Amino acid sequence: MSVVTAFLFEDRRLEDLHQALLDAYGPPPERECWSPLRQLVYSMLSSRTKTETSHEVLYALEKRFATWEQVRDAAVQDVMEVIAPVRFPEKKAPALQQALRRITRQNGGKLNLDFLHGHSEERIRRWLESFDGVGAKTSASVVNFSTIRGRALAVDSHHDRIAKRLHLVPQSVSAEETERRLLAMAPAAWGPEMLDEHHSLVKLHGQLRCTKIDFEKNCSTCPLLKMCPTGEEVVAGNREV
Repeated sequence: MSVVTAFLFEDRRLEDLHQALLDAYGPPPERECWSPLRQLVYSMLSSRTKTETSHEVLYALEKRFATWEQVRDAAVQDVMEVIAPVRFPEKKAPALQQALRRITRQNGGKLNLDFLHGHSEERIRRWLESFDGVGAKTSASVVNFSTIRGRALAVDSHHDRIAKRLHLVPQSVSAEETERRLLAMAPAAWGPEMLDEHHSLVKLHGQLRCTKIDFEKNCSTCPLLKMCPTGEEVVAGNREV
């Protein structure tokens, strides 16, 4: 196989993966795009936390504090008590308040991220990732899921795990590198909405079938089996279960 043919094959694998998941699960619900600030707050809270819990905590935070300014200015203990159900609230509460204070300082006293609209995805992400508690997944979520609707691919633990089991990326690379490589493979025609849909489908597959542990029992009926070297090893009995 030539280098050019291999490159085209890799590109097609991502499209085939997407279509297989779309056939298996149907289109994911249409996303309600939040403001960049609300998405940032949610994404900072949701790290290593189940989606349902993260939503509940976001709503609880908004119910307890009428504005983000009140969250910013509250005693850290009060914020920590509200977000207690998420993982590591003792780290996330001060990081969140520090981010809100910094945004206020750098935005002329205004607590919003509306000024990010119109900037390049690279510039936005570089700035966001300079905040404590904000990594590549969070910056990608703000860029892609919020009203910014930019080109980014939020690679969570599910997405990273599945990409590696499919051998789309090497086992040794970071989640940040996984995103870089998958974005390079994604068809140019895939806009922000399509990248969001792809993330949602892969995440759902990771939650329902290609789980972190005990995934082997699902391999024989997996919609991705024909393109998954890991699953083929399991079904063939060449991998320990």
